[in-house]
Amino acid sequence: MQLIMSRRMRLALSTIATIALTAASIANAAGGLEAKRIVAIGGAVTEIVYALGEEGRLIARDTTSNFPEAANKLPDVGYMRALSPEGVLSVTPDLILAVKGSGPQETMDALKAASIPLSEINDSFDAAGVATKIREVGAAIGVPEKAEKLALEVKAKLDAAAVTAANSKPHKVIFVLSMQGGKVMAAGADNAADGIIKLAGATNAMTSFTGYKQVADEAVIAAAPDAIIMMSREGDHAAADTELKANPAFRDSPAVKNNAVFRFDGNYLLGFGPRTADAVKELSDALATVPASAP
Repeated sequence: MQLIMSRRMRLALSTIATIALTAASIANAAGGLEAKRIVAIGGAVTEIVYALGEEGRLIARDTTSNFPEAANKLPDVGYMRALSPEGVLSVTPDLILAVKGSGPQETMDALKAASIPLSEINDSFDAAGVATKIREVGAAIGVPEKAEKLALEVKAKLDAAAVTAANSKPHKVIFVLSMQGGKVMAAGADNAADGIIKLAGATNAMTSFTGYKQVADEAVIAAAPDAIIMMSREGDHAAADTELKANPAFRDSPAVKNNAVFRFDGNYLLGFGPRTADAVKELSDALATVPASAP
């Protein structure tokens, strides 16, 4: 078994090395010219490249990069958190743009060792983070002036959305990632869902933990959310919402009593890219139709 595994490992390393050398030769041939063969990893990163008008230089993207629609025509190198070095290097890029948190770490280490320029783009869940992300992508692909213009435009829209949000009712909101087996997987603090809720002028009803976590029915009942946010998924949303509203954790909540269950595209709501101001406004407008609990 060890011999077989050893042979497989040697074959895999040999394949990666061959691909890397081919990609490196392309990068080196380009010299000081701008990168022409860019792989974008992370939906917001890909959106920014398109928003900058530089999409002609993209040769591949990851699975989360599905906006704009034209991005879906590019080769898919895999899910951003489950990448393989072979998949990324097989398209012979001369630049890899990857949002921080892409992985696994072994893959990122292999890509860094492949002598292909790799720019890791910071990801934070606030208005300043969106502008930073745009500027970092622009700098990485050599169009800082375009990026500055876009960053200022997006910031102005976010500032306007913040004014609207500041005048909104103080809603308590829960973001539900999934309801597998009737168990609530919710967003706590320090993540994209928490960030977008705050930008919309609302309060995250679940802040006793960070990240995303399965929570007990009793915790959801005690939180008494005014509204529930979920991601749009394929399938019958009406049936899914009926099941959610009948769940013991939610059936007596203000959110269910007010029919306040809102669904959004995941990248649109949580991407923290060029469309974030629109997502904030849309969420704020949706929440404005819902009665808020007394503070």
